[in-house]
Amino acid sequence: VVASPYEVNHNTEDLKKLANAILKLPGETKVIMEYTGKYHQSIANFLQSKGIFVSLLHPKLIHDYGNRSIRRFKTDKKDAIKIANYGIDSWLTLRKYVPEDNIRQSLKNFNRQYHQYMKIKTSLKANLISLLDVSFPNINRLFTSSVRNDGRQKWIDFANEFWHYKCVSKLTKINFRKKYKDWCKTHGYNFSSSKSDEIYFLACQQTTVLPKNESTKKLIKIAISQLNSISKSLSDISKDMLNLSSLLPEHNIVMDMGGVGNILGPQLIAEIGDVRRFYRKQCLVAFAGIDAPPFQSGDFVSKNRKISKRGSPILRKTLYQIMSCILKSSPEDSPVYQFLDKKRSEGKHYYVYMMASANKFLRIYYAKLTQYFKSLDDAS
Repeated sequence: VVASPYEVNHNTEDLKKLANAILKLPGETKVIMEYTGKYHQSIANFLQSKGIFVSLLHPKLIHDYGNRSIRRFKTDKKDAIKIANYGIDSWLTLRKYVPEDNIRQSLKNFNRQYHQYMKIKTSLKANLISLLDVSFPNINRLFTSSVRNDGRQKWIDFANEFWHYKCVSKLTKINFRKKYKDWCKTHGYNFSSSKSDEIYFLACQQTTVLPKNESTKKLIKIAISQLNSISKSLSDISKDMLNLSSLLPEHNIVMDMGGVGNILGPQLIAEIGDVRRFYRKQCLVAFAGIDAPPFQSGDFVSKNRKISKRGSPILRKTLYQIMSCILKSSPEDSPVYQFLDKKRSEGKHYYVYMMASANKFLRIYYAKLTQYFKSLDDAS
């Protein structure tokens, strides 16, 4: 211990004092820090810019290290000593922190915001459906149109106009068909007379809790307005992410891979970052948390292992969505789909062959990109 603990504010003056104090220490000095959300980034970037060796560690590594007491305690002093001891024991294997470039950092921030807003959208969507269940039940199930580029959906726009079943059932069948046709033309949707009859039949069979009045109308209109607003924000974020990812050298290679589209492609690039920071493909698989570490003790060797789930949950979700797209499109020439189909034909569980295929996808991803970056280095 070379100094007693003291507070350092996150401003230029205090960080300069900290950097000067570290640089004045005798011998080789390294700064060891835990990942703490985004809180650590400003300090790590500042110290790294001053020529100080900075290494960032996963909190799990520190948590599992050196627990030599049966007492449970946690203080900043104890944590500091624990992190320092870990750094001394791992002195030669500590990896130097390299800040991400601005494009990758912005892309990752966009992706994290996208997933936060997606949670809100899911909640708002469930709220709207619950309201419609007591004003126009099951109307959302009659429409299968895909989401538009601006985030709007046909069933939501329909509920905004026909927010109660009596908005339909009080009309005659012919009058509703005409009104529905005009509505489709106004909003740019395809009209189908069979769909019109299906909606009218559903409305005539309904009995609900909420009455057809201004209060019910206001509740549903507000719910739709909020849902459309968050959907528009998600659509804008997706476009910005696509524009940002197009500035990166690996964009075209990633976008050409099966199952990757304009939404999942930028998300994949954002979460993995620069693939060159992984010195082998197994590291990338472990970072995603879809590896199944061996478990052996004496003569016992476990043959039924679960994925570690120690890496990025957002990356795992993105990989699962990519595997779902590959499964739906079933491209026969795709090595990932061939592998997936093989495991499925062997009778493997759904999640087993999906995660095994995600593992293979990441290995192909790593091989393609490392080869591409190597060719760029050779050319330069």
